[in-house]
Amino acid sequence: MPTRILPAVGDADAVRSLTTLLSQLPDAEPVTAVTDSTQLVDTLARLSAESVDELPEVVIVHERIGPVPALELVREVALRFPAVGVILVTTDAGPGLFSAAMDAGARGLVTLPLGYEDLALRVQAVAQWSVGVRRHLGHGGDVFTGVGGTVVTVSGAKGGVGTTLLAVQLALAAQASGRPTALVDMDLQTGDIASFLDVQFRRSVVDLAAITDISPRILAEAVFRHDTGVALLLAPGEGERGEEVTDRAARQIVGALRSRYEVVVVDCGAQLGGAGAAVVEMADRALLVTTPDVVAVRGAKRAVRMWDRLQIRKAEETTVVVNRHSRATEIQPGLVQKITGTPVAATVIPAHFKELQSAVDAGRVHALDGRSTVRQAMWTLAGELGLVRAPEGSQHRKSGRAGRGGERAAAGFRRRRE
Repeated sequence: MPTRILPAVGDADAVRSLTTLLSQLPDAEPVTAVTDSTQLVDTLARLSAESVDELPEVVIVHERIGPVPALELVREVALRFPAVGVILVTTDAGPGLFSAAMDAGARGLVTLPLGYEDLALRVQAVAQWSVGVRRHLGHGGDVFTGVGGTVVTVSGAKGGVGTTLLAVQLALAAQASGRPTALVDMDLQTGDIASFLDVQFRRSVVDLAAITDISPRILAEAVFRHDTGVALLLAPGEGERGEEVTDRAARQIVGALRSRYEVVVVDCGAQLGGAGAAVVEMADRALLVTTPDVVAVRGAKRAVRMWDRLQIRKAEETTVVVNRHSRATEIQPGLVQKITGTPVAATVIPAHFKELQSAVDAGRVHALDGRSTVRQAMWTLAGELGLVRAPEGSQHRKSGRAGRGGERAAAGFRRRRE
């Protein structure tokens, strides 16, 4: 079977020399070179959308590629397309760059000027690695190999507004519809996802904080697979350890999850530190949960303004979710939208805590009765956000505003990503 090799080289002369050399390698099949980082990522995204088998086994990145620096490009390709082996071509053969390249996710390094034997050995080794990874992924069944999953953050206007419950139910709804889903507890000091789902697991998000190259194996060791199928990445049991998760680590962790799951739901809690801010900034959808009372709505307005000042997220890019809604309350969704200056989700969560109390106290919110109006509303919200995969044959049925909103959200996501 020929080895497909995709060169990413900005210089025309370097493209010609590299392509000529690659064509001389045994069983090598060089494909048309790309000339910048954007073109490389777009090409791989288009191929992976068809099938992981359409991706080249080897990508060769030249050190002078742009506009994204070579090491950053290597890291992005390794995270988003884990079945592709990356080789960095550089004039610097020092141990410092070699270590940095390996940390970024490169599978090999070749020095300039290129030599036939060195290049042949690297390509052969990386191609064998890539084939082995694809063989492993072929038996995974639940590994997402598309252009990148949807990341949704759930933050609270203040504590106690129902942030964690909503994050859990959104993840359960997405997983139940057939979309591989990860649920991350980024409320690093007071996270309660483990308590809500009655889980005891010694690994946490902190175990990934110091790792610069999060391989699929390392990620699998840190994730707990719940009985519902949702993959859980929990907050540390010792809240003080949350400081070990920097904003850079948070981006890398969520990026690794995005490359493996179709949906990644992140519970950011009500206290937004550096790690949470980084995740909110990179998210495809950012939800801010409030209850219809003066204190919570003021907290939501304060959070929206802070995010805007810190350039984390604009108000129009944030969606407020009204929890514990009742027709008897003076503050209705329209007023919340006017006060916060943000879009408000069409689906509101009713104030029926009695439906939840036994499940919450038992730590089994995943076993919440399907007839519960709270659960039904949260799962409807998942559809409104485009997190739920529509049943086969339902794409031709117009089943209401929530379904159409989910389709528009999914289409908008694809346009943004591609």
